[in-house]
Amino acid sequence: MMDHKQLLPAYLDQELGIAAAIAIEHHLNGCSECQAEYAEQRAVSARLKKDATYFKAPASLARRLQRSLRRDRSPSVGFKALNFDWLRAGAGSKAWNVNWLGAGTVAAFALALVWGASLYLALPSAQERLTEELISSHVRSLQVEHLSDVASSDRHTVKPWFNGKLDFAPPVVDLASQDFPLEGGRLDYVNGRTVAVLIYRHRRHPINLYVWPTSDRDAAPQAQDRQGYHLVRWTLGGMKYWAVSDLATNELEVFAGALRSQM
Repeated sequence: MMDHKQLLPAYLDQELGIAAAIAIEHHLNGCSECQAEYAEQRAVSARLKKDATYFKAPASLARRLQRSLRRDRSPSVGFKALNFDWLRAGAGSKAWNVNWLGAGTVAAFALALVWGASLYLALPSAQERLTEELISSHVRSLQVEHLSDVASSDRHTVKPWFNGKLDFAPPVVDLASQDFPLEGGRLDYVNGRTVAVLIYRHRRHPINLYVWPTSDRDAAPQAQDRQGYHLVRWTLGGMKYWAVSDLATNELEVFAGALRSQM
């Protein structure tokens, strides 16, 4: 059985997986004891960040380190050491050993730089990670038959359901007249926070519309494809929207346009 109280620190630091984070989120909604514990941990974390003492190294320390590095720099380590004196000194001489030791050090350092740079460049961007996370959420909602927490085509039922479960009020629009009927809503955990998900359908294709607040400026819809799924994202009125579906991209863009026109 999950020990919710022991997982609160990891939840506070956003170290839990999506499933565990959602479970903690749901538990907090109904447990006053854990709510109080979580609030206390948040307060302690905020105080530590605000009142922590930071020490700035004096300029004299930086100068001493620079002098020390210059003093310890050996002529055998560096590109100047890559000479060919070892040809004259003989294969078994000290010069051969010293110079090739320097060459090996430089080569190893260069390889480490190239390897580190390749790893850095291979890392996915924040946008790519968010895209993967949303697709995983979309697929998971279909596989475990957990498309909706509240199943209703009535926006006056779906919208109030989110009250008290989120720190924002997601816009809920019924697009049945445009052939995109509302089917319900649910909570999910995306991008390090709890978000609202509104479920629409176009013929047999479900559409997950993820909504959360943002400070970004309004942005027009942008479409992309990933792993056979189609996504359209935009920003409007202080809210970030991501629509995910296996619906054709042009139809998903029609959905986004219809939704934006109602807002």
